[in-house]
Amino acid sequence: MRIKAIIFDLDDTLYDCTGMLVGASRRRAAKAMVEAGLPMTAGEAYKLQNTVAEKYGPSSLVFDEIAQMHGMDRSLVEFALKAYNSDEVSDIEPFPDVIHTLKQLRQEKYKLFLVTMGVHRRQERKLEQLGLSPYFDEIMVNDQEVGMLLEDCFSRLLNKYNLMPDEVAVVGDRVGTELRIAKTLGMFAIQMLHGRFKAEAPLRASDKPDYKIKNIYQLSTILQLINKGRYPDRLRILAIGGGTGLPIVLQGLKTYSKNLTAVVTVTDSGRSSGMLREQYGVLPPGDARNCLVALSETDEQQEDLYKLFQYRFDRGSLEGMSLGNLLMTALTDITGCFEKAIKKASKILAISGKVLPSTLEDTHICAELEDGTILEGEFNVRKPGKAPIKRVLLKSEDVEALPEALEEIRNADIIVLGPGSLYTSILPNILVKGIREAIRKSSATKIYICNIVTQPGQTDDYTVSDHIHAITKHLGEGVLDYVLVNDNLPRKDMLEKYEEEGALVVRLDAETNNLQVKTVETDLVENLDKVRVLWEKQDLLRHDPDKLADAICRVYAGIPVHSLATEKVH
Repeated sequence: MRIKAIIFDLDDTLYDCTGMLVGASRRRAAKAMVEAGLPMTAGEAYKLQNTVAEKYGPSSLVFDEIAQMHGMDRSLVEFALKAYNSDEVSDIEPFPDVIHTLKQLRQEKYKLFLVTMGVHRRQERKLEQLGLSPYFDEIMVNDQEVGMLLEDCFSRLLNKYNLMPDEVAVVGDRVGTELRIAKTLGMFAIQMLHGRFKAEAPLRASDKPDYKIKNIYQLSTILQLINKGRYPDRLRILAIGGGTGLPIVLQGLKTYSKNLTAVVTVTDSGRSSGMLREQYGVLPPGDARNCLVALSETDEQQEDLYKLFQYRFDRGSLEGMSLGNLLMTALTDITGCFEKAIKKASKILAISGKVLPSTLEDTHICAELEDGTILEGEFNVRKPGKAPIKRVLLKSEDVEALPEALEEIRNADIIVLGPGSLYTSILPNILVKGIREAIRKSSATKIYICNIVTQPGQTDDYTVSDHIHAITKHLGEGVLDYVLVNDNLPRKDMLEKYEEEGALVVRLDAETNNLQVKTVETDLVENLDKVRVLWEKQDLLRHDPDKLADAICRVYAGIPVHSLATEKVH
């Protein structure tokens, strides 16, 4: 085992400090400043603290700034600090999965330490309410005014427990504090993306965290990957597909790998992609565009560029047209090649990874139906109300694969198929000459992501085994290693809505046990109440990017089944 111990921060790492305590502390400070003579109401003083913190950053001396703005002396700052740092702690509880994850890590024989800085009594009261103390081998509450330097706290733990720096991971929310020190000492740094410091940028490139996580359950997977030597720059993951499913899986996989490759279908003929394809003779840019955005650094400082690429016009002659698609078309015209256009867009968006078309040749997906009918074009293949699909094929059988795509397939550690439309997003890539053979020969772990519900016109009444049979028919027997299946059923009202449209939840069936593929069931559905990114339709069930990516990497890392994700392996 490479990692032997984990040092945790407390605030905004193991519980929601910003949402629960910071607001309450600022209200106490606002009241105290008004009582000390600040010429405004307590509500205005509270808003002013938030404004100053947003303008100058979460590490700024907010009360000093306010005192200076209003020509008041140091006494105002002291009144505010005393109220802000009082021992008063409202009801708080750990983030979901924190206690389960800590228990699991202890079972796996990791040493667990908690190092938290702040007013001593206040931090102790937090620990009392959270009930986390029993899960740590040692807890250090370091007073921010009279305690040791944080670096000395870490060094003390290393010496006491005879640990080398590269045997320790530090989990915290502050890039400029605990995570910077971890990197300086040679430890692994894992940032929890929550609270005031989630958008904080490191001052030096060398201080950049090794991983960024949104959920504490991701920690177990990351530690196992580290122990296998599969750090983000050494884990090569390739995902094949298109539509809305591929960017979702890429978005989640960014947590675990900096070597991501998306192999994208170019047979789309609908909406703005189809219009640009017909009018300008370019390959459909929509799926590639979505993957570029998913792989971009979408932190707050780049959010405007992110939204710009995804903007869709809602009126006039450009109604329904995506600005990103127009930009991709322009780049294709400027560079003279769709492949070069993607590479140029990759630089503009500063993506981490690659987006590659499966082919540069203009082709269409066709389908042979069970009644012998042959259909051409993605729109016709997915159209509901026709006979079942027997097989799909490309209009031209000699369509050559992009050589770089074949090279990435050969070098991958993990190959992910889907999620997405089976016949119009996933299989069109496999049908490109050379890709099926490259997948078959690759030593990568090959994982198929089964859709959550059936798609009218493509997979009517399909079970899990039907999906696997369709993949196998086009890819070959014994190629897939795993299939991931969602087992978290949506609400009854949502199921009824889908059933009205002819879509059913994809069910696991007995036939699956007779196939040469291991089936892993787990909760893969996103929270339907959260805000969706712009390529996702608001009323549809989607895979959760973080759950899905974590399940993929757990399968690859060989992490045992555990109740956190309610997995069941068949």
